[in-house]
Amino acid sequence: MSENTGATQRKRGQRRPKHVPQRTCVACREKEAKRAFVRIVRTPEKTVEIDPTGKKNGRGAYLCTRRSCWDKAVTGKVLERALNVTIDQATRDSLHRYADHHFRDE
Repeated sequence: MSENTGATQRKRGQRRPKHVPQRTCVACREKEAKRAFVRIVRTPEKTVEIDPTGKKNGRGAYLCTRRSCWDKAVTGKVLERALNVTIDQATRDSLHRYADHHFRDE
């Protein structure tokens, strides 16, 4: 088989572009690179928490860094629907505090 066959021909010495995982914000539905989002995870124990590493076990949902998205997701049913869990008021308050500390208003 020839070295230069097919539609994926590359010149010698060129590297293949690195794959960048894409995710979607559950509030605004905007797609972006995974690193641009914050992952919120429902753990196997049915608790909801922020996942700064992006590697915790459980069902995850992604939110962008816009304050309006955090308000929409935490106060409404968006995050509950994405994680298939009912979020208690204490968890909502902790998510609001996280947003207050890490993100600015638009």
